[in-house]
Amino acid sequence: MILVQNHPPLLNGNNFCNLLLMKIGKTGLALLYFLFLGSFLGAQSPESFDKHRVRKGETLNQILERYQISEVQFLEYNPLVERIGIQKRMVLRIPVYLLLTPVERNLTNKIQDETQNFITHLVTEKETKWRLAYQYGTTIVILDSLNPNIIEGLKIGQQIKVPQVELLNIIPKNDILHNYYKVLPKEGFYRIERKLGVNQSVLDSLNPTLRLTGLLEGMILKIPGSQSGKLKIKNDLLVERINLLDSAIQIRKIKLGVLLPFKANEIVFDYVQDTQTALSSRNLHTISLDFYSGVRYATIQAAQKGIDIEIKTFDTENNQNTLQKIVQSGELDDVDLIIGPLIPNNFNFISNQSSLKNISKISPLSSNPIIKRENVFQSVTQKSDFRTKMIEFLGTRIDSTHNVIIVTDSLNRKMEKQFQHQFPWAIIMRPEKADYILPELVDSLLIDSIPNKIILETQSFPLIASAISQFNSQNRLEREVQVFTSYRSNSYDNENLSRKVLGGVKFTYPVGFKPLDFDKNQNFINAFIKEFGKPPNKEAIRGYDVVMDGIFRIAIAKDLESSLKFGETEYISSRFSYTKEANQSFSNNSIYILQHDKYEIIEIKE
Repeated sequence: MILVQNHPPLLNGNNFCNLLLMKIGKTGLALLYFLFLGSFLGAQSPESFDKHRVRKGETLNQILERYQISEVQFLEYNPLVERIGIQKRMVLRIPVYLLLTPVERNLTNKIQDETQNFITHLVTEKETKWRLAYQYGTTIVILDSLNPNIIEGLKIGQQIKVPQVELLNIIPKNDILHNYYKVLPKEGFYRIERKLGVNQSVLDSLNPTLRLTGLLEGMILKIPGSQSGKLKIKNDLLVERINLLDSAIQIRKIKLGVLLPFKANEIVFDYVQDTQTALSSRNLHTISLDFYSGVRYATIQAAQKGIDIEIKTFDTENNQNTLQKIVQSGELDDVDLIIGPLIPNNFNFISNQSSLKNISKISPLSSNPIIKRENVFQSVTQKSDFRTKMIEFLGTRIDSTHNVIIVTDSLNRKMEKQFQHQFPWAIIMRPEKADYILPELVDSLLIDSIPNKIILETQSFPLIASAISQFNSQNRLEREVQVFTSYRSNSYDNENLSRKVLGGVKFTYPVGFKPLDFDKNQNFINAFIKEFGKPPNKEAIRGYDVVMDGIFRIAIAKDLESSLKFGETEYISSRFSYTKEANQSFSNNSIYILQHDKYEIIEIKE
């Protein structure tokens, strides 16, 4: 057993208002109104912020009344409250605004009264304020000021006032080329570039009105679909992800139990050559050590945030007799969270122990099924979730104008039927007995001038290699071929399958763990190397992500189940969105959809 512990210039006069209205006339009133309102009224930016710690029994209405701000203004800077409500000891950001003078208020009211360039819009199903703001070339702030009854949201059948425009900005259905982003208060081009990676020249080219108006709070910007920073897509709009690292800490000390099959008893440390041989190949020794380096680095990061982590680490030896001794020792009875074991059978053994029933246990690494019991958290997204998501995704990417070919082996006939039902015009292609497809057959089934969409369902490497190679060789200027799968097994990790070939067919698939983005995470990588002497691999990053999520959920919500109200979280290469199941267990159903593009792997919009 290994036991490790670490405590580780204002406008003046009504005469000016009248003169201004006579000078510009009604033609220019609308534009002036939008510019003024967008930068001065509802879009007024806070001059500063106060902090407020919620007291016992204190309500949102009491806080709003005390600080004389609206709920909309409050929620703009405290989005977590919308999810979980007001919580005792929660630290809130209170925006402080300068009040409009009577002269300023008179000017804005007069502009609105004199302006007639508005029409009525009937709200229909699935319409949102951001879509209407983009469609009518205005901002959410202005829509709210024109229609106070929609501040809390739109309702189907509502008639609302919108600007009259000559040409509507139409958002295409399933727009895979662009993302859309709402400009936040005090947000300039520099901040947007830092957040999304899109510079001003690109924004100007996609949003021509920017040259006239500049950035306005609540304005909806079109941006390239490949650039979204660390934001997520919600109802087609880019929004911030929940960042637990910036949330108020409720618990400052956490005990963590880590069970990994180091199998230290099988390494003969007296013989250097034998030890090097044992640690040079991928096995339980190396996987456990790499995963544990990620665990350790997560605790270092947590300590920097003021959380004291006590780690109790055990070598399970991949042996249930050893596990029984660990349980009987009572060392795990007072921990707040158990990570592991890695092997499903061993994890099931631990989760079945009555003495550990009330402790949350996370299965961290294996994609194989575990027994769902109370307080069991399966952190690895399951195959069924991937396939459900990909069926939904392909429904938005494939239509009857495409030539669809379904390639499956004998073990995936069920998926073949599902996709054939979804795309009844599709052609079924089955491999030869040796999991090989004939080049002549591939060439005869592909069509020039229209997109060829291939759905490949197999875990057989010979069939994967044959299919990807054959379809890539057919991909040329006049013949577009793209390959999809609903499940990317470990067979795709074979070193004989090059990124060049996968990039040639823009191979697209769902996955629960995305490759490390070296550009975005250079600071993380450098700090990890400084601590452990080598860059983090997949297992190390997974260990870091799982433990960081577990630690901060407990530190903020006091236990994992209570933390579910936070919604989806994301770290270096993993997302976590747990759903509760009937047997009181929890499953992570977060999914990335990735695509090979030349030599790169990119995340694409769902």
